[in-house]
Amino acid sequence: IIWGLGGHVIKTGLAPLLIDLMRRGYVTAIAANGSVLVHDAEVALVGSTSEDVDATLGAGAFGAAEETGRILNEAAREGAQDNIGLGEALGRKLTRLKPPHAEISLLCAAYEARVPFTAHIAIGADIAHFHPAADGAALGATTHTDFRLLSEIVRRMNGGGVYLNVGSAVILPEIFLKAVTLVRNLGHPLSDFTTANFDFIQSYRPLTNVVRRPVSEGAGRGYAITGHHELTIPLLAAELICGDGVS
Repeated sequence: IIWGLGGHVIKTGLAPLLIDLMRRGYVTAIAANGSVLVHDAEVALVGSTSEDVDATLGAGAFGAAEETGRILNEAAREGAQDNIGLGEALGRKLTRLKPPHAEISLLCAAYEARVPFTAHIAIGADIAHFHPAADGAALGATTHTDFRLLSEIVRRMNGGGVYLNVGSAVILPEIFLKAVTLVRNLGHPLSDFTTANFDFIQSYRPLTNVVRRPVSEGAGRGYAITGHHELTIPLLAAELICGDGVS
């Protein structure tokens, strides 16, 4: 089961639930957009995240936190030097910092459990990208490594795998579609798998690139689940756990 996550999943406090599912074996890998990195790192460091954009944008203060940008960019540079992906690099960085709220950090939990955590960014889309320490080459190299890793994980979905897109309206649906076509372009079979999109509204890219196109022509099944994450994801978790008869 691959979980594709947008930042709102972290902002609504669902990381502890996903960590529990990870420990129960229901999270094979995590693919995240850039906002997940920002919010999860802040949760690990200070126990909360988010800011009032309307109140800070006018003064140019939005996204200007020193610590968040510095840590994310240091992780990217270190990851590029070590030829690892951005998700693993940030998980390693945070774990070594021993943040006070590591127990509710998805990045820390995945790193410690050796669960693949891939990060997929659009340079310029996240607050860390205008920090003075931002290094476009390092960010590009590490997120490219993560795309290659995710593509290999998608290859293994053949014959019963599941991809869940939760709260990413643009980046991850595009990434997933490209991973699917790469796998098939290289001659690997990819069929008999399931996709689902969870969001409070159903928009074009998730419906097209997750629910419909990858599973077309009988390759699998796609579902669209509409509702707020703080309602639908706990219900999904309950079904996974109770459906297996595990308490």
